[in-house]
Amino acid sequence: MRPIEIFAIQNMPLIKEGDNIADIIVTAAQRQNTPITNKDIVVITHKIVSKAEGNIVNLEKVSPSERAIQLAQKTEKDPKFVEIVLRETKEIVRTGHNSLITETKNGTICANAGIDKSNIEGKENIALLPREPDKSARSIRREIRKLTNQDVAVVISDTHGRPLRMGEINVAIGIAGMKPTKDRRGEKDLFGYVLRVKQTAIADEIASAAELVIGQADEGRPVAIVRGYEYSPAEKASARELIRPREADLFR
Repeated sequence: MRPIEIFAIQNMPLIKEGDNIADIIVTAAQRQNTPITNKDIVVITHKIVSKAEGNIVNLEKVSPSERAIQLAQKTEKDPKFVEIVLRETKEIVRTGHNSLITETKNGTICANAGIDKSNIEGKENIALLPREPDKSARSIRREIRKLTNQDVAVVISDTHGRPLRMGEINVAIGIAGMKPTKDRRGEKDLFGYVLRVKQTAIADEIASAAELVIGQADEGRPVAIVRGYEYSPAEKASARELIRPREADLFR
């Protein structure tokens, strides 16, 4: 088994709307003498993807609906913020004190439809999730391949809380070039027992591992390279495969 390396891309500029993220990543990787190589996994925090795609909203320009005002009172959140959450939401899953768990229009279940203020310039600006994270990942992957002639996988990550565990972890909300899970069912353990329910969420594990070098605060490292992990290539994979079907969700 090959050693697995994880390292951050350093000294990237602040991303703005219209930037070519792939070109910026490739250039920064070359500058720090860690050029992208074949079969690397490039993990990118969704925030810079959203910024490049223009998925930023200024709350000063938002007029909250009556529903948003009522929900804001219940959750003790800003009504304008709640209005944007509702616009990005397909279904409200759970509410509580300072908690608003939703299913986004893309199918992801998370707090506040994934909308976040951290690491966004402008006091009233907030970042939405990318409209189609898998599509964004595929586009970045194609551009990296064009620039480097290297075949890589791309994971777009976001920070999510977990219903039964304290703390947040990074998970994959968009992928390209790799299968998001590894099905171990039918394999045997050390003592010959046949595994029956073992499916590993590889893309989520990759995203969480990358977060160890990316960070969450003022590190300024929104991209990491995971090198050496032998993932299963896939041209048509989707992060939506990681979403538990509604009929199998015991906590909804």
